[in-house]
Amino acid sequence: MNQLTEIFGEPISVYTRAQAIEDGVLVDLMQGETAQLVREAGFKFPIAMTTAAFSEAVAPIDGELPEGQDLKGRLWDVLTVLKFAIRGSRRGQEIRFKVSVYQGNGKSKTVKLKSLCGPGDNMEPVITIMLPEED
Repeated sequence: MNQLTEIFGEPISVYTRAQAIEDGVLVDLMQGETAQLVREAGFKFPIAMTTAAFSEAVAPIDGELPEGQDLKGRLWDVLTVLKFAIRGSRRGQEIRFKVSVYQGNGKSKTVKLKSLCGPGDNMEPVITIMLPEED
């Protein structure tokens, strides 16, 4: 990092992952009941989802789930599909995958997602799940 600063100078602006979580741009899955679920699914790196991806694939931020559905079950589906997508990939930095999300009244929709593994605020590996058009 020092070499980059010597070449380019100090950054003009920095927006950290912690700030994105605090601002509500990212949903931190390493909090409360979802942290245990992430570990049970076999993930060792911290995971967060963009608010848009979380709303589309897991649960509306301010809405209700269809009858018979719960947050943990739907998140488990996302994490399981991601785990199999990672296993079937060439271990690239970006993994694209799809989940089927029950909408109620016998209807489901397919939600396309992507996962990026990259450096967190302290250069530790972290995973971020988002919609394909997000970055």
